[in-house]
Formats: sequence, C-alpha cells, structure tokens
Amino acid sequence: MSALPNCPQCNSEYTYEDQDLYICPECAHEWSQDGSDDMDDSLVIKDSVGNLLQDGDSVTVIKDLKVKGSSSVVKVGTKVKNIRLVEGDHDIDCKVDGIGFMKLKSQFVKKA
Repeated sequence: MSALPNCPQCNSEYTYEDQDLYICPECAHEWSQDGSDDMDDSLVIKDSVGNLLQDGDSVTVIKDLKVKGSSSVVKVGTKVKNIRLVEGDHDIDCKVDGIGFMKLKSQFVKKA
C-alpha cells in the first residue's frame, strides 16, 4: 500500500486519490499529484474599484439591480454579508436580505 501525503492545508492524514488529484475529506482541499498547488490560486475576483475579494467578505451594491424573473430590485447601498466566490459570469453567490439567494457580478459591488 502506498503512503499518501498529508493535506498541505490542515495536515490531515486521511487524504485520498481521485483521478489525478489528492483530496482532503476534512477541509475539502484539493491539489494535484504532480505537486503544483494552483487549484485555488487561479480564481482571482476583484470588485468594481479593483479590491481583491475573498470568501466571507461583505460587499455593498453600487447600482440598482433588477432581479431577473421578478419585479424586485436590489437597491444601491444594499450590504451583502458573507459572500462566496464561484467561477462563471456571475461570480458571487450570496443571500440578499428581503430577496434571498442570488448570484451577482463583481463589477456591480464594492468591498465594504
């Protein structure tokens, strides 16, 4: 039996292989078997003024945003807490008070 490396993030010994990745079940960190650890570093998202955004940040909406499929509007100045960054056109997952879960574009928010 081959010894798998410990997780570089949390040092867990319970890592496992999935195709060409090592995965840690305790912290959900993934890294490639060839040693390059660029999985998480490739996602760089900035707000409307160029501040780097991270998971858990709070942001403020800088423009009135119509909610697709509804007559609701996210008003300018609305503060959104605890964002989650994702890949795609709408790169922020969040919960807006009074509206619910939605996706936002980073170009319409400013880091609070």
